[in-house]
Amino acid sequence: MVRVKICGVLRAADAARCVEAGADAIGLNFWPRSPRRCALAEAARIVEAVGDAARLVAVVVDARDAELEAIRAAGVRWIQLHGDEPPAELARLGPEAYKAIHLASEAQLEAARAWPGDELLVDARLPGVPGGTGVRCDWGLAGRLAAERRVWLAGGLRPDNVADAIRAVRPYGVDVASGVERAPGEKDWGKVAAFVAAARAIPAER
Repeated sequence: MVRVKICGVLRAADAARCVEAGADAIGLNFWPRSPRRCALAEAARIVEAVGDAARLVAVVVDARDAELEAIRAAGVRWIQLHGDEPPAELARLGPEAYKAIHLASEAQLEAARAWPGDELLVDARLPGVPGGTGVRCDWGLAGRLAAERRVWLAGGLRPDNVADAIRAVRPYGVDVASGVERAPGEKDWGKVAAFVAAARAIPAER
């Protein structure tokens, strides 16, 4: 069964509601320029509200050590590297971390294969924006990578296309933010429920 990550959650009550809707993972964005930026104090409340019911993932962009330490001290164990971090940084952060990559060419696919760790996230990229664009990535390239690694598929996913995405890519998990929102950080709970239901209806892994 495909795993579902709801990203861009800002409040503990919303995180708890994501768990109730069936989310396996919840993304908390710590990039300062994101409209979905989560405050560290609220992240600690989210940890308390969710407990072990879902994986909590900190989305960071070229974060300094002090910020990473504060995030993990708040109880968010998983780190998603969404910037220009080198492979050595991912290896240093240990098994509870993975890299977000962008696939638009054969060269990028080859580069993705060199990253350490069991998991990768595949997203689309627009100039100046590391992720969360609502733009679909290359499902063909993502599917080839998903045949080799545990891939979280992101980029332009919505309730009406997530089933097609899963059939095409066969990912380990799917990741959604803008596709289930009324506005950045404001979830549409009807869309959240529809997204989870559509994702769970499709057998995912190869």
